[in-house]
Amino acid sequence: MGVDAIPALIDPSRRSWDDPAPDDAEIAKGMIGSMQAFEKPGANAFGHEFREYNKESERSSGVESFYKINHTNQTYDFAMEMRKKHLVLDKAVMGIWECCELLNEYVDESDPDLDEPQIEHLLQTAEAIRKDHPNEDWFHLTGLIHDLGKVLLHPKFGEEPQWAVVGDTFPLGCPFSKSIVHSEFFDRNPDSRDPRFNTGNGVYELGCGLDKIVMSWGHDEYLYQVLKRNDCNLPPQALFIIRYHSFYALHRAGDYKQFMDDFDREMYPWLEEFNKYDLYSKSKVRVDVEAAKPYYLSLIDKYFPNKAIKW
Repeated sequence: MGVDAIPALIDPSRRSWDDPAPDDAEIAKGMIGSMQAFEKPGANAFGHEFREYNKESERSSGVESFYKINHTNQTYDFAMEMRKKHLVLDKAVMGIWECCELLNEYVDESDPDLDEPQIEHLLQTAEAIRKDHPNEDWFHLTGLIHDLGKVLLHPKFGEEPQWAVVGDTFPLGCPFSKSIVHSEFFDRNPDSRDPRFNTGNGVYELGCGLDKIVMSWGHDEYLYQVLKRNDCNLPPQALFIIRYHSFYALHRAGDYKQFMDDFDREMYPWLEEFNKYDLYSKSKVRVDVEAAKPYYLSLIDKYFPNKAIKW
């Protein structure tokens, strides 16, 4: 499916209550809640602002420790070695939903906003997207699977440490932006003292395209490469979202845009749209997994004709 096959991004606030309501068959597929547009909550699950990294909370000390290790060890050479290690896709052969269920065992140590198992976050994101974009089923499925790369935490996939799997991602091979969360810890990173990476745009050319940028290694790049190499039918917008949804220095702070090309600029509005659901849908309110499951299984069948995915 090409870029032209996806409708233009429409502001969901412009949808009218006169729009056709979902029929019983659609509801039976597992739609949770009403068709009312998704609304950003006033605070996260702990009563704080979302992505508040400097305020004391029950999550803050662990999150800070995570980023200290992450920013010390995520180097250009490390990212290249992890690509070689994991992109042979020899860890497992399994379906998408089976992979979702594996994430029921893990809580993201880098996240100040949620301490629920990852499968809850996946469903919360997907269901929030469905409310505002009922006709873009590929977007719903993107919400469900966007964090599946976190299976790298599982023993079957190498049991990588959290600092090498989760957290915000950022470019390597060029200067570190001050907008990156806990950027003060980059002083410990050997790349910060390498002149190749700290002059001008580092090893990159202006407008080279984000595809040319080596990002810090984690679940985003891993899942993107898994999907590309398994010939899924998701559109390029979905793959762009999956690859860069943790790149907050870009889509929240606006840094590193000098590297974007025309393709990136065309995809970028979808990344921004996705971010509000990824971030603000996090909640202690559980999604009824069994009610939602049939609908998402139908989307998996549609966009993944090859059920045996190599990981």
